[in-house]
Amino acid sequence: MTEVRRPRRLERGDRVAVVAPAGPLSAERLADGSEYLRAWGLEVELMPSALAKHDELPYLAGDDKARAADFRAAWLDPQYKAVFAGRGGYGVQRTLQHLDLDELAPIDKILVGFSDLTALHEVFNARGLVTIHSPMAASVGQLQVPASHDRLRDLLFEPGSVKDLLDPAGARTVIPGTAEGRLLGGNLALLAASLGTPTFAQPDGIVVMEDVSEDGYRVDRLLTQLLRAGWFDQVTGLVIGDFSESDDQGLVAHVVRERLEPLGLPMVEGAAIGHEDLNLAIPLGLPVRLDANDATLTPLLEPLS
Repeated sequence: MTEVRRPRRLERGDRVAVVAPAGPLSAERLADGSEYLRAWGLEVELMPSALAKHDELPYLAGDDKARAADFRAAWLDPQYKAVFAGRGGYGVQRTLQHLDLDELAPIDKILVGFSDLTALHEVFNARGLVTIHSPMAASVGQLQVPASHDRLRDLLFEPGSVKDLLDPAGARTVIPGTAEGRLLGGNLALLAASLGTPTFAQPDGIVVMEDVSEDGYRVDRLLTQLLRAGWFDQVTGLVIGDFSESDDQGLVAHVVRERLEPLGLPMVEGAAIGHEDLNLAIPLGLPVRLDANDATLTPLLEPLS
């Protein structure tokens, strides 16, 4: 079994770095989010290319090597207790090819982000590190639901206070049963895009999945690709988050069930994880217990040390 490595929890006065390993950041939104983090007592520092924009590819926050250099510098510098992604979008996979993961993986540090950051979560989770799947630095100030802010702060500063990782008002049983294992996964499209790459990691626990702007047939294609590749062979349970901004929410929900119910694994849907205002932070890589009968997801260890 992979050794679980839990980074140290944050304290007031800790310094954190903000990087842009994927899409370009809005300076205004980043300023709002940074002020939110400062209100928690954190010292927030932007890495040099955090507000850059690629000259030819406007969907990238600067050159691949510059984005990678920022992430490397922040991750290796002991003055930073956490590294926050500014936003997702697209670009982390391009960044990975410029990072020495054997150099970075042994360091216990908090990684915060979701969506395109799934590619980095997968890398570090495979090596035992617990990471935080959550709203990012440029979005935390935009979210209108206080529970999103509160959960992230609780996980970072008072991780033992989080007893159930799901939203009791929304999570619903699909297939009853219980399962235990490390919580893994993230964005469906990124998980499928990892297949066949050097950073692919076969999941061996409870998987959470979410996505945005993927229509029904594309969700079908992504899940079918993972099924045909044997991706679910060691998965013990399923947590289905939000599939936002699709062509037909009902169709997407049906596709997810049609593709995954035959696995017979304990499964819940309606988890408030993904691209909605209610986006509950969760600790990826942490051993958890899924009780699909009651639609609860319980940490078996405190997420951070």
